[in-house]
Amino acid sequence: MEIRATTDEDLSVLLDVVHAAFGRFTETPVDGGGLWWSAIEMDRGLLAYTPDGRPVGSAAAYSFELTLPGGVIAPVAGVSAVGVLPSHRRQGVLSALMRQQLTDVRNRGEFLAVLLASEAPIYQRFGYGPATYTAHLTLQRHRAVFDRPRARATPGAPTTESRTGSIEVLRREQCGQILEEVYDRYRRATPGALGRPHRWWTLGAGAPPVTPTPRYVAVHRDGDGVPNGYASYSVDSGTVTVDETITSDDTVFTALARLILDHDLVTQCVLKHVPHDHPLRWQLTDCRAAQVDHVGDWLWVRLLDIPRALIARGWSMDGELVLDVDDPFLGERNRYLLTVQGGQAHCVPTEREPDLSLDVSDLGAVYLGGTAPSTLVRAGHIRAHHQGAAALADALFRAERSPHCLHWF
Repeated sequence: MEIRATTDEDLSVLLDVVHAAFGRFTETPVDGGGLWWSAIEMDRGLLAYTPDGRPVGSAAAYSFELTLPGGVIAPVAGVSAVGVLPSHRRQGVLSALMRQQLTDVRNRGEFLAVLLASEAPIYQRFGYGPATYTAHLTLQRHRAVFDRPRARATPGAPTTESRTGSIEVLRREQCGQILEEVYDRYRRATPGALGRPHRWWTLGAGAPPVTPTPRYVAVHRDGDGVPNGYASYSVDSGTVTVDETITSDDTVFTALARLILDHDLVTQCVLKHVPHDHPLRWQLTDCRAAQVDHVGDWLWVRLLDIPRALIARGWSMDGELVLDVDDPFLGERNRYLLTVQGGQAHCVPTEREPDLSLDVSDLGAVYLGGTAPSTLVRAGHIRAHHQGAAALADALFRAERSPHCLHWF
């Protein structure tokens, strides 16, 4: 078997392989875009060939930016288009592709790779761990009545009722630039969020509302008329489905949710990709009016340069941890002293006794603060070598807010 890098001339071959791997057929572009593969970077693709020259496996990667805790923006490889033909599975093709891809990512100077896992067991063995989670909520419209906030405002501080703003309902084709600008501000303020390169919006790649698929968009503007949030939605058979609600302001989210729930001739509302700990259900007089249909993993993270990755992210408290990290897929095992002081981290090799021993996939899971190290200790995946080590790791790795990603790639 041979692994080859792809060029622009290989696009049709790569698409044929990955579609056949999933038992699907390649769609035809409409008006020059709107397909998930429109933004594929062919200089980052790989194809696996049999000795007689037949393509049997594929992998690709996008060049993204990931927001880390502390508001740090880091370059990452967004792994996608991974597939092996059914006739050649369990013959080492996928492992060879993943090993070559991780080598290429390192050679580019990127210390993180991310992906959306079609099956969890597949990618955990390659060192990826589930780092963000997302939920789908279904709200019964006539039961979803908002309660009056019970918290007392600080004297002199503006209350929710006193904050001004407006909402305008537009068609998707009327507000492309607004969507791009609002999303970009949101993702820079949200740990775990991925950037959407301009070319994705231009090509209509990915999923709605990036694609030109017909949608209505509720755009929220602040008191100065500046867009600071949006909800992309469609209505069908009495259900309004919201693709995504984008804002860093809980008050704006509530205003957009109220508008969606006030839609005429609708009996229920489905909110996709809501942070799993979002306070919306608590804002209703009947919390059961909003049912959690699904809570699942979304973004998986893989560390390729552990010291760089730990130094790059922000930290909210001081402390020291010795991490013994095993990376069986790449055949590496190293021990690091992580020292955090004043929000800045230093990470160096050490011979000190470890506080925690863990797999690199477990480090990926806790890296953004979305999974508590103590949870993985209790699950039997991370070994805490002394009492208090898990609690210290929880406090150190905790982010300023739960990481959330809703970009599909």
